[in-house]
Amino acid sequence: MLREHAKIVQFVSMANGVTGRKKLQKMIYIAKKMDFPFQEKYELHIYGPYSEELTLRVEELCEMGFLDEAQEDKGSYMQYSYEVTEEGSRFIRDTGDAPSGLGDCIVRMKEKSSRFLELVSTLLYFDHLPKEEQIANLHIVKNKLNFSEAEIEDAFSFMEELSGCIRQ
Repeated sequence: MLREHAKIVQFVSMANGVTGRKKLQKMIYIAKKMDFPFQEKYELHIYGPYSEELTLRVEELCEMGFLDEAQEDKGSYMQYSYEVTEEGSRFIRDTGDAPSGLGDCIVRMKEKSSRFLELVSTLLYFDHLPKEEQIANLHIVKNKLNFSEAEIEDAFSFMEELSGCIRQ
């Protein structure tokens, strides 16, 4: 029943915590697109792919005491961060090993900014289309972010790099 919840706790644990709700959303979406077994459904939203299911699961995990959510006032916005609690560590003890390569992907994603992960996840949302159409759709749905050609090429290179994680 709580298998999908355990995967999220395991993910946050492997990341040694995640700073930012948006970043957590994007990291799990990207992992899912890299064929790691996350079941949350995503829809395109203002900040790229978004899962209400993931939001609800994270809230439940915080309420159950498996994740700790900290808030920091950054002036114009609140920044949230997530850490696994001792109770959460006990909860995932019997979850089993994470899929091979997931840890490497998590490390690589955690190094990137939320903006960059938003770019990558939005391109992946359109991955059923040819590259040119992915870019065209990106410019339509994310026109205010003014992603440069260099950023877009970096995103495609990063996706290729991440796809190597799952082949290990």
